[in-house]
Amino acid sequence: EKLTIKRDVCPVEWLHTLHLVYWRDPRKSLAAFISSLMVLVAMATLSVISVVSYLLLACLCVTITFRVYKSVIQAVQKSHEGHPFRSQLDQNISVSPESARQLAERCRNRLNWLSVQTRRLLLVEDLVDSLKMAVIMWLMTYVGALFNGVTILILGEVALLQPEPDPTEGSGSDKVLSQSCGLTASPEESPGSGSDRLPAARFVQLLPVIERLGPMPVLT
Repeated sequence: EKLTIKRDVCPVEWLHTLHLVYWRDPRKSLAAFISSLMVLVAMATLSVISVVSYLLLACLCVTITFRVYKSVIQAVQKSHEGHPFRSQLDQNISVSPESARQLAERCRNRLNWLSVQTRRLLLVEDLVDSLKMAVIMWLMTYVGALFNGVTILILGEVALLQPEPDPTEGSGSDKVLSQSCGLTASPEESPGSGSDRLPAARFVQLLPVIERLGPMPVLT
């Protein structure tokens, strides 16, 4: 597939996210799927503090072991390669003032929009919209009685990060990428419907598993 990216239509960070969701690079998508799913399952059974502590402890075990191993190898071989993570330590990971201003501006715009919409709905500026919100909140009480937030996040991730059944054929993901990010496909590309690969189908497959596992504990 040959795709032309219009960067003025879609930001680069959104493009990378869409590539992960639609499995453009299967290795990266699989790593992101497994790692995030393990974190969510751990958060459903343990506290957030325990999950963060175990993650940092596992990372420290890997890095300390690798550092000691490289130090022993350098001592035996009498080499002077230096710190094994020197290239990562020398990288500049500080946030630039321009990036901070852009992030603050985006957060401010979204916060202002959320404040205006919340005031408009709660103070009944439009009766129909406020009634819609009341109905949605009433339905969400039933959803909250069946699932907690982490369970819904797990179901959403499994439904979202699903691999393409046949990567050699055109799929609906190409259309989504083209419409949302201004991707222009080459003329020889043959589009496909992709209607049988909707993420909602994964929810139906997970319902028997959820019934056997029972409700997940709520975080405290």
